[in-house]
Amino acid sequence: MQTFQQPLTAEEELYYLNKSQKGDLTARNLLVEHNLRLVAHIVKKYNSPERDMEDLISTGTIGLIKAINTYNPSKGNKLGTYASRCIENELLMLLRQERKTSRELSLYEPIGSDKEGNEINLMDIMECTNEDTLEELITEYHIQTIYRLIHTILSSREQEIIILRYGLYNHTPITQRDVAEKMGISRSYVSRIEKRALEKLRKHLEED
Repeated sequence: MQTFQQPLTAEEELYYLNKSQKGDLTARNLLVEHNLRLVAHIVKKYNSPERDMEDLISTGTIGLIKAINTYNPSKGNKLGTYASRCIENELLMLLRQERKTSRELSLYEPIGSDKEGNEINLMDIMECTNEDTLEELITEYHIQTIYRLIHTILSSREQEIIILRYGLYNHTPITQRDVAEKMGISRSYVSRIEKRALEKLRKHLEED
């Protein structure tokens, strides 16, 4: 069982904060060590059998370090109060990312096979709505950037499939099966091209 250092006294905390803000990494690390008990206390609220406790502690510690680096005593808040908010924010960001990842995985979860014996997932058969993958990207970045990337990094076939699937340029969104019939190719081939195109867009948006 992990043991934590006892909290510093108010005088000790202020002393090491002053040194830390002047660039003393030893003082900064000491403040972290003596506040890990606070991280563990907050992390307990987010712990579950599906989550790795060490990952939560690491994430919470990142929030603690950010708090120590940005804490301003002149604003009147105690370090513990300020650090608690920073730790909570870091953990909430982790949970939001977990939910996003979980949702993306569920869209590609197999639900059966088509007549050709190819695996079918939800993404293959659903018509596009405002909550699907490309729309999520559009809400996070400027629409102009999406349109620019479509014409600069995608092949002509990838462009056509993305435009048809997601209803760009005032088209009506259609299913992969409808795209396949329209283009005279198999639905599974449409699925592979679409996934490859979305991955290209996501990669370039993240780089931007």
